[in-house]
Amino acid sequence: MRGSLRSSALRAVALASGITLLGGASAHAAVDQKVTASKAVAQSCHARNLNGAAGTQSVTTTAPDTGLIRARLSGGGDWDLGVFDANSGRFVAGSASFGSNELAEGFVKGGQKLVVQACRFRGDATSADLSVGFVKIAEKSTGKVQLVRVDTTRKDKDALQSLGLDLTEKASKNSVDVVLHDQADVKTLRDAGFTYTVQVADMEAQSKADRDKDAKFAASNPKTQLPSGSNQYRHLADYDLEMKQLAMRYPGLVKELTLRYKTVEGRTVNGIEITQNPQAADGKPIFLQMGVHHAREWPSSEHAIEFAYDLLTNYGTSARTTDLVNTTRTIVVPIVNEDGFNISREAPHAGLSASFGVFDYEMKRKNCRVSANTPAQYTTGTCADNPAGRLRGTDPNRNYGGIWGGGGASTNWSDDTYRGDGPFSEPEVLNVRDLQSTRAITNLITNHTFSDLVLRVPGVADFGAPLEESQYKALGARMAAHNGYANLPGYGLYDTTGGAEDWTFWTAGSLSFTFEIGTIGFHPPYNNGVVDEYLGRGQTAGAGKGGNREAYYEMLAATRDQSLHSVIAGSAPSGSELKISKTVTTETSPVWNNDYGTDIGPIQTFQDTLEYSMKTDGSTFEWNVNPSTRPVVAGRDGRPATGAPQADIAVANPAGQPAENTGDQLSGAHEEFSFDVQGPPAVDNGRMTVHIDWGNPDTDWDVYVYNQAGELVTQSASFGDTTEDATLFDPPPGRYTAVIVNYDQIDGQPYDDWGNGRVDFESPRPRTETGIKEAWRMTCRRPDGKATTPLDVIVDRGGRFDASAACATTTGRR
Repeated sequence: MRGSLRSSALRAVALASGITLLGGASAHAAVDQKVTASKAVAQSCHARNLNGAAGTQSVTTTAPDTGLIRARLSGGGDWDLGVFDANSGRFVAGSASFGSNELAEGFVKGGQKLVVQACRFRGDATSADLSVGFVKIAEKSTGKVQLVRVDTTRKDKDALQSLGLDLTEKASKNSVDVVLHDQADVKTLRDAGFTYTVQVADMEAQSKADRDKDAKFAASNPKTQLPSGSNQYRHLADYDLEMKQLAMRYPGLVKELTLRYKTVEGRTVNGIEITQNPQAADGKPIFLQMGVHHAREWPSSEHAIEFAYDLLTNYGTSARTTDLVNTTRTIVVPIVNEDGFNISREAPHAGLSASFGVFDYEMKRKNCRVSANTPAQYTTGTCADNPAGRLRGTDPNRNYGGIWGGGGASTNWSDDTYRGDGPFSEPEVLNVRDLQSTRAITNLITNHTFSDLVLRVPGVADFGAPLEESQYKALGARMAAHNGYANLPGYGLYDTTGGAEDWTFWTAGSLSFTFEIGTIGFHPPYNNGVVDEYLGRGQTAGAGKGGNREAYYEMLAATRDQSLHSVIAGSAPSGSELKISKTVTTETSPVWNNDYGTDIGPIQTFQDTLEYSMKTDGSTFEWNVNPSTRPVVAGRDGRPATGAPQADIAVANPAGQPAENTGDQLSGAHEEFSFDVQGPPAVDNGRMTVHIDWGNPDTDWDVYVYNQAGELVTQSASFGDTTEDATLFDPPPGRYTAVIVNYDQIDGQPYDDWGNGRVDFESPRPRTETGIKEAWRMTCRRPDGKATTPLDVIVDRGGRFDASAACATTTGRR
């Protein structure tokens, strides 16, 4: 009999049994002192032990147990941290944030002698406060972790997501790749009736092999063809240090950016802004480039920062780059989820105390939030060692407020796609919201791994495509022409809610995309997942087409394209301060109260305030912004029907009662019926659904639909209800066959046959424009301090608004 879904309570039983988890933590304080340096030296603190060089102070300590070292530093100015093995000099941990809010965390062995190095990087602060502590980790084996390819089509993806398993972003029309972390995961998948093929039998062994390849590649390639020349995956401290160095090297092109909210563990999230004269509030169109929402997706941050190097190292020598940098602003935030990334990146690998049995931490996806829904026994310990292991936390890319709370995100605190306790509950997501709410970001890419996809809104098919669908799809196609990825709406992967692009587009109007980089893993060998994918070479889909490098340049060119956003222009005294703003009510999805979709609550609402500013330089200005009307209220794309839909087809249940079949649907027991789908000009079918129903929810029937070529085009194999609906959008005309499988009957009960069947047809959705026109509220403060009468600005995508009147009429001082 097909198993029931795994709830968080059942997951907790598995956790308590120690099947995949590491036990409780105990902390040991080791160092608590002030460090001093008489001079600042702009050098890397974590690259090597500087042995007391100028600008540094070191302390030595010994790890009392196998576990974690956590070194914190606070104070004024800009101080950094490095932790090294005292004997070999090997890097253990580091932190190089902007300022002196530092947390260096890494794994150590009991009795290991360590050097903790504090470095005064810049600024006037001659001292900082250093504390070092240790957390003991109980060594427990996780067993083999597998990557499997689960056979499924669209409707089954919903059921698969409800199982509490670790779904990847690699999916096709007929499959989803899933990480199975233990035998409990294997049993859950099998009990639910899914079939699969093993892609990687031992992901830990694969990871060790990949890191060995990385070491050999770095040894034989001291410098690569990447813009930075990098030859290996960076650590968290590398990103912050390199961004600081870029700002110092290119002061006329780079501005440092620290986002507003600290992470759960207290880190600051950093980025850089790139344009000519970056300090100016100049009204240029903005491209936001992000990486690492999901901790284990290391290539996503590598690609993000390499594009920053690309723009800066080619500025002044490449006419294209120089022109784009001068006329746009690029914001790069390489790592959104800093806490999770550091844990994943620093998890031990082959030759680095791999006996810890903490491989699951390398596969961590979420942030470090302890949800209010977490049972009390799993709330203790640190993020990198706690009774719930990698399962504790929130998926940042299910936490955005736009259509939050629906299908494609879990309600269970321990699931990898846990949506969080509420919309925008997570600091990492609040950072992006705050950035989008205060900067007129017109274009956005959030980078992920892996699936060779360029994804756009919507995340849920039934939400409907935006009015800009043709422009949106065309831009995706232009980028995909370089990286070779499939250009799809988000639901083409599987339904998701709470994703970054659905809020940044529907609420703020940015043309937002997700890149799913590569096909060979979350963090495959560096040469493949970073060098080849970025440059478009080797065996990648973008080989010979420019790769992601050219795809990003395509996006930056689109950022400058004023037909894809809006412009407010006019005349004003030089030095005038302009603002546009609006406060709107944003709606979530109808909120699912369980992962089955059987208990759905009402929509929640919250307020969003978007407020942007610029300062004029000269007598005229041109301000690149997003449309005043939010796409969420503007309407939906579609097409007019060229005819009526086909008449529904009633289906009689064939004679007989097939036996249970939990194997192959075609070779095993089944029933089937065939039907014909017509096409234009006789009919116009926008959607086709094969429906059956029966009496008892504990009985289970499945539906598989094949076209006349024998290809499986859609299926429905859910459970826990009394219906199956296999849906196909815009079905091509031809002969189809529906295969009906008796997956499960109730032992000892009368045979529960399906009784009603039909094939339903619906017209395509027509294009709808609501006629709603929202306005920006525009204000102007002139250089003499006088404010003018506020002005309502209504401007569509591709439109231009003359705002000369904004600074014309004064109303006195404020």
